[in-house]
Amino acid sequence: MKLSTALALLGAAVLLVLALQQWWAARRSRPRQAGDSVLPADRVEPALGGEAAPVPPLDAAPPRLGPRPLTRLDALIDAIVPLALEAPITGELALSHLPPSRRAGSKPFYIEGLDSETGDWGALTPGRRYGELQAGVQLASRSGALNEIEYSEFMQKVQTFAEAVGASVDGADAPDMLEVVARARELDGLASPLDAQLTITLRANGVAWGVGYVQQVAARLGFVPGALPGRLVLAAAEEGAPPVLVLAVDAQAALAALGEEAPASAVRECTLMLDVPQTPASAEPFPAWHRAATQLAEDLDATAIDDRGQPITLHAYAAIGQELEDLYRRLEALDLAAGSAAARRLFS
Repeated sequence: MKLSTALALLGAAVLLVLALQQWWAARRSRPRQAGDSVLPADRVEPALGGEAAPVPPLDAAPPRLGPRPLTRLDALIDAIVPLALEAPITGELALSHLPPSRRAGSKPFYIEGLDSETGDWGALTPGRRYGELQAGVQLASRSGALNEIEYSEFMQKVQTFAEAVGASVDGADAPDMLEVVARARELDGLASPLDAQLTITLRANGVAWGVGYVQQVAARLGFVPGALPGRLVLAAAEEGAPPVLVLAVDAQAALAALGEEAPASAVRECTLMLDVPQTPASAEPFPAWHRAATQLAEDLDATAIDDRGQPITLHAYAAIGQELEDLYRRLEALDLAAGSAAARRLFS
């Protein structure tokens, strides 16, 4: 072989190697997209409950869990006002005169009826007749305690409704505003220290992820699209209950992904959240949170960090678990057990 031919072949080989290196570097620097999974193609990840979880289409609509029933008024967390009726009224009449907004400031309020046939209190329903009514406003929520202005607004709406349906509000039975506000502040003071929302951040160790890639990996653990862009949820076993876990990426990046704007849809972190008061301890939400964080960190090649940016160790997980056990006991002592109807309303 002539020297010139050998040199030409050597030069071509060098150029080929350089081109392959440039291609590999460019591929590594782009966000991981759906289909780039580092998992074997035939591997099916178990759901947190142990059974294989099907992977839904990335553009699938969230599951329809059905409407959650209206919770009975509860003297523990509501200020209740009786409404006397001279004669039973229909559910249609009562419903037609409900205020357009069942909120007083930031606090929800409810109107219930005593069914003339069953003798049970419950939400107003067409086709039923009610011999008594009662209205209640929630004393506290995550926005704080009920204040004087909110209670006054509630009473005004109740009075307007009562006049429209032929009911009367007995001033002697209506709770005193100062007493109600004092109760609200007391409840808020007791509940606020027990309001725990555990959030862990998963930060990419290397290249950024495409939103679709995060959805694909999370779907292997049973997460499905939520109602909001960038929100994935692990549904509870109880129909209509709040999700056990929420995995969130930047909403703007999620919207960009829907518009197939790949560069704008790249993210370097996502958050995994457990809303403690919303799920009963018997459902073991904390172990589910721990397992999901560990598996997602492995599959996404990410580091799990706390709100100070520090990696979360096994010792830290154990300490959090012990604190939660105490929290569950304290909630139960107040008749606000995690996952109960009262706790879900109060911590919302």
